[in-house]
Amino acid sequence: MSAPLVVAVVGPTATGKSELGLALAEALGGEVVNADAMQLYRGMDVGTAKLSPAERRGIPHHQLDVLDVAEEASVAAYQRHARADVAAIHARGRRAVVVGGSGLYVRALLDRLEMPPTDPEVRARLEERARREGPGRLHDALAAVDPEAAARIDRANTRRIVRALEVVEITGRPFSATLPEHVYAVPAVQVGLDCARDVLDARIAARAKRMWASGLLDEAAALGPRMGRTASRAVGYAQALALLAGEVDEPTARAGTVTATRRLARRQMTWFGRDPRVHWLPATAPDLVERALALVAAADRGELPDPPPRRRTLGS
Repeated sequence: MSAPLVVAVVGPTATGKSELGLALAEALGGEVVNADAMQLYRGMDVGTAKLSPAERRGIPHHQLDVLDVAEEASVAAYQRHARADVAAIHARGRRAVVVGGSGLYVRALLDRLEMPPTDPEVRARLEERARREGPGRLHDALAAVDPEAAARIDRANTRRIVRALEVVEITGRPFSATLPEHVYAVPAVQVGLDCARDVLDARIAARAKRMWASGLLDEAAALGPRMGRTASRAVGYAQALALLAGEVDEPTARAGTVTATRRLARRQMTWFGRDPRVHWLPATAPDLVERALALVAAADRGELPDPPPRRRTLGS
C-alpha cells in the first residue's frame, strides 16, 4: 500500500499556518513536521510564534527545537532528517502534515533538490565582501554570472546571494541549475494561505506587538551571547539584539520588527507564488479547515484539479 500524500500548509507569516496545520493533523490522524527554519532552534519561542507544548493539543511535532542557537541551520541536514520523520510517520500509519513558510526548506523536503557543496573559505571571503560593499553590489556580481538566479533572489538577501556566488565559484555552474524543480520526490498536496495585504499587515503589526509584550527582549538577551549568525539575524531577534547593544531605541526596534516581518511576508509570497502546484485558500475564510480538508480528500482520490494559472501577487 502506498504512503498517503503529505499535506503541506505554506504561505507567508502571520496567515495562520500553525493553527491550520494543527487542525488538519487532528482531523487526519496526523503528525506535524515543522518547515520554519527559525523554529528549528531551541529557545527561540516568542520571536518565532512557536506553538507551546500545551498549544499542540497532544499532536506530535517534529523538527522543532532540534538545533542550538549557536549552530548554523543546514538545508541538506534538514532534508535528511525531515524526510526520515515523514517516513517514520507513514510507517506508523499516520499522515505527515508539513507546516512552515521557509520556502527552500519546504522544497528540500518535498521536491527533487540537488545539494551543492560548500567551502567555508570561499563563503567567508564573499561574506566579508558583502560587509564591505553591501549586498546590492554582490547581487550585481551574481546577475553578471547567473542572471536567472539573481532574478529569483532579493537584493537584500545577503545569505542567499553569498550562497549563489559560492556555488558558482566552487562548481563552475550557475546556481540556478541547482534550484529545485517543481517535481515531487515526496508526493504531496500543498495548501497555501492567502491574505489581503492590508489585513496581513495588520496581523503582522499585532503579532509583533504581542511578541514584544510577551518577552521577546528577555528571550533575545538570554540567547544573544550564544547566538550564531543565522539565529541572530532572525526577524525580531535582530532588532531586539540591536536594542540591547544600544544601537537603536525601543520604538525603532519595535517598528523595525514590523517592517522586517512585512518584507519577509512579501518574499514568502513571491516564493510560493511561483509554485504552480499550490492550492490557495483565503486565510480569513470562516470555513478554512473544511475547505482545506476537501482539497486533501480530492487529492487522495486523485480528483484534485490543477490550481489556476500562476498566482498573482500578495493580496491581489
